[in-house]
Amino acid sequence: MNPKLDEPAGGIRLREYEPSDAEALALAYEDPVFRRFARPDTGLTTGTGYVVADEKTGELLGGAGLDLVIPSRRQAEVTFWVAPSARRRGVATAALKSLSRYAFGTGLERLEVLTHWENAAAQRVALAAGYTREGVRRSAVPNPDGGRDDLLVWTRVAGDPEKPGTRLLPDLPGGELTDGVVTLRPVTEHDLDFYAELHGLPDVINTSVPPVRKSADEIRRRCNRSEAQWLAGTTADLVILDNATGAPAGEISLYYQEPPTGQAMIGYSMLPAFRGQGMATRAAQLLSLWAFAETGIVRLIAGTLPTNIGSQRVLEKAGFQREGYMRSRLPGADGARNDDIQHVLLAGDLLAQASSEG
Repeated sequence: MNPKLDEPAGGIRLREYEPSDAEALALAYEDPVFRRFARPDTGLTTGTGYVVADEKTGELLGGAGLDLVIPSRRQAEVTFWVAPSARRRGVATAALKSLSRYAFGTGLERLEVLTHWENAAAQRVALAAGYTREGVRRSAVPNPDGGRDDLLVWTRVAGDPEKPGTRLLPDLPGGELTDGVVTLRPVTEHDLDFYAELHGLPDVINTSVPPVRKSADEIRRRCNRSEAQWLAGTTADLVILDNATGAPAGEISLYYQEPPTGQAMIGYSMLPAFRGQGMATRAAQLLSLWAFAETGIVRLIAGTLPTNIGSQRVLEKAGFQREGYMRSRLPGADGARNDDIQHVLLAGDLLAQASSEG
């Protein structure tokens, strides 16, 4: 039996727009978040829009729609938005689940949700509603600056479970990791100036792969897309904070290179004022403990240039063991190649180190 459009679920129901919704819609359209991610191609789509209403009161909480319906392919794009007063209550997830059930019940076989890289909230909704990130649609829509933006493609096909998929990199417990001396928290778009300062340092550039200065656009993308990469399970970028001052001291990243084998890589950089104080070692230990306890990672690797003695000491103190010397592995300056000293840490190594210190 096909579900009804207005069948209540998750505290909401979908209904047609009514004249009395005009004032609430006008307020929603003025919301900065709505305007930031509003799709400029709305007038070119074909489909139907609905109000996401409170199940009991009928109050407008947001909107959802089936756009770009292609009957011959049995597919459509699903859109949704939530009024500011109704956010962080599960409204969008309930609406997406409800509309997806309805769409599949009408005979559609494939549904897409398209999100901007920076719209992590919408990506979390897609994940929670059983959608899978499928790829990137390059230069998909025009932006207000005259350029074009990429959109992430999230899909569900008929028969996919509605429950959230397993994330390779879950959120940090409480949003951060700390040992009382340093704290690790995810990189955000507000870290742009710090990230630019850190990656403008000559010694940080020289030990980067490749060893070239990052452009302003690269730095902006790294900060703005950090949460999206985390949600995708590819990279966890974190700021290292000095607990005594609250100031950013450096950064550390985890790159989940090989989920099938359980191997990931870490890399880190520190501002000069915070070097030599053991902060990078503490950060590496905190990130390693989280990775082994909360993810499927069983093997962490890290590489250093042969000349980077300081970084080698950080890794050794964090429990990593030197495993190999890889000749000409890394791109160097002006077309040269650099050797790489590879270090590795296993969960058992970290437990053995903790036992010996205890």
